Amino acid sequence: MTQTSAADAATPRGALAKIEHILRSQNGGDISAEITLGELSDAMEERAFGLLLLILALPCCLPFVYLLPQLVALPMVVLAWQMAMGRRAPWLPETLRKRRLPVESLLDVVDRTRRYGGGFVERLAHPRLVGLTGDRGTRVIGALLVVPCLSILVPLPLTNTVPGFGVSLAAVGLIERDGLFVIAGLLVGLAWVLLLAVGGPALIYFLVDRFFA
Repeated sequence: MTQTSAADAATPRGALAKIEHILRSQNGGDISAEITLGELSDAMEERAFGLLLLILALPCCLPFVYLLPQLVALPMVVLAWQMAMGRRAPWLPETLRKRRLPVESLLDVVDRTRRYGGGFVERLAHPRLVGLTGDRGTRVIGALLVVPCLSILVPLPLTNTVPGFGVSLAAVGLIERDGLFVIAGLLVGLAWVLLLAVGGPALIYFLVDRFFA
């Protein structure tokens, strides 16, 4: 076996496997430790935007995950905005770089994502419509992702789970160069935010009229 083929064999395949490998390789393999967003960003190197967005969006998708969504929402907005501005690699201000995340909780989120069908969804992704994930396409994707990421930032019911799923799909598309996944993720995230924007005031009016009129 050549040196190149051995390296290829050692490289994890699939977004979830790549994230798990990065998390387990930090801090000498001590999963009880914490990792800063800066360390996570530096370790991801190639396709860092997609990998970072995916690992930050996953806690927003799953039920009964607490605290993590509140920690990751603002960095997601920052990352999406940087994509829209045409940056080729993520840059985080020092306050966000120092934000600490529990490695064990992140690994648990990755494992639960696999069990809830994330592994199956991930295996469906492969290079398609790759032009959408090029430099120009990435800027448009970033601009559109700002909207569901801002929704996740809002601390109200129904504002994070579906947009988080949409961002996750789009992130997998960025990682695997799958334009179809990117389109699906954007449609899910933007459609839900639009539904909340249109239906939310109507629901509030109905509740006020029903219980306080």
